Amino acid sequence: MDIKYVVIIQCDIAHKRCSGFACTNAYYNRDELFKDYDDNTRYISFTCGGCCGKTIASKLEHFSKKLKAKNNIDKSEVVVHLSSCMATDNYHYDRCPHIDYIKNIIAKKGYEKVVEGSYISKGAINKREKGQYNKY
Repeated sequence: MDIKYVVIIQCDIAHKRCSGFACTNAYYNRDELFKDYDDNTRYISFTCGGCCGKTIASKLEHFSKKLKAKNNIDKSEVVVHLSSCMATDNYHYDRCPHIDYIKNIIAKKGYEKVVEGSYISKGAINKREKGQYNKY
């Protein structure tokens, strides 16, 4: 995979009580959803900005300009991960009700590679298997 940058977008509400450590740690350990990225792939995370996620438009616009100007990296070389706190039913709460809207914003900003999920705990996997958490 010729990916030069990974962006993890976290839920703003969950981020108020979550440092993002598990997602960042999963990235650096190349766990599950990050296993195909090589050691030269850069990483950044930021929040959606709060419901409904409209702030993602300006954050991605700023990121895009800096990405190209400072590192000569194109949007096609970026993968955007919607964090598990947004994309799944989990410890914080159920899947983000604005996820489709957010994905549309990401696409309008020219990012074609979007992955739903980041860190996935064994406990959450077990709860999905038992039907305690919804599967999407």
